[in-house]
Amino acid sequence: MMFLKKPFYLGKAKLPNNIFYAPLAGCSDYPFRVMTSQYQPGLIYCEMVKMEALVRNDPNTFRLLDYDVSMHPIGGQIVGSNPKIAGQAAKMIEDLGFDVVDLNCGCPVDKVTKDGSGSGLMKTPELIGEILHEMVAAVDIPVTVKIRAGWDESSINCAEVTKISEQAGAVAITVHGRTRKQAYRGAANWDWIRDCVDAADKILVIGNGDVMSGEAAQKMFETTGCDAVLVARGTLGRPWIVQDIIDVLSGCGEQKRSLEQSREALLKHYQHVLDYQFRRKATVDARRIGCWYLKSAPGTKSFRHQISRVETSEEALDLIRNFSL
Repeated sequence: MMFLKKPFYLGKAKLPNNIFYAPLAGCSDYPFRVMTSQYQPGLIYCEMVKMEALVRNDPNTFRLLDYDVSMHPIGGQIVGSNPKIAGQAAKMIEDLGFDVVDLNCGCPVDKVTKDGSGSGLMKTPELIGEILHEMVAAVDIPVTVKIRAGWDESSINCAEVTKISEQAGAVAITVHGRTRKQAYRGAANWDWIRDCVDAADKILVIGNGDVMSGEAAQKMFETTGCDAVLVARGTLGRPWIVQDIIDVLSGCGEQKRSLEQSREALLKHYQHVLDYQFRRKATVDARRIGCWYLKSAPGTKSFRHQISRVETSEEALDLIRNFSL
């Protein structure tokens, strides 16, 4: 069976392929998108923005949505639980030139779920349908939704939410094979994704959870029958993972990359950070992204220790350039 689809259609949006990059809060920022877009994933989602902040024109929120034309196709993701402003927020995403708008029903963080947003919406499936209906009515671009399997193991309702989302007009649903209670602990249960595939009629199902390699992506397709794969934490320090997945799905071996190649990629990524961020923020970002690229190889523990304690962006740049691998 051919799992790789080139091109891939999400509603009327024509995408290069069916391997997508996730909207990781605090990670998938503009420099991240500069790095990853060169490898041409089927779709890159920006990190989520709050509906309320968007409609009141909060400048920090718009900065989260910065993108360059080279990053198309690109998706914007909104989070919130108020259907009265969902359509307006979705239209603003469309007016900014995004190719797709997504509703976040998956974020497990307390400050998001406390008002019923993010994965808190898994407790109110009918409200998900109401919000999606407002979004679909307001825009011409495809509307998608990202969910968890359920709030906890006693309330697995992802198949029900799949049907509700389809009826509301969403063209695709991303299913993360964990509950909100699990957060990111334990293994993702891909059987729950399979349940959503079985429940779907027209809506496309995008599998998400523990896709860290080309082999894992192939196994997800085989296990679940999903239409596309969304890679989240697997993209961190591996902007090229879409190419790894495409290579495996095309019958080629996954390319092995050296530590030096990882260092060069980290250096390039950090230079994009320096071009985009204020110096203080760039220093903080160095501590974060430095550990993505050089995280599991022998001899890199000292690098991670040092990069996590840099005080200036110049110190970070010098360390990345000159650390002995």
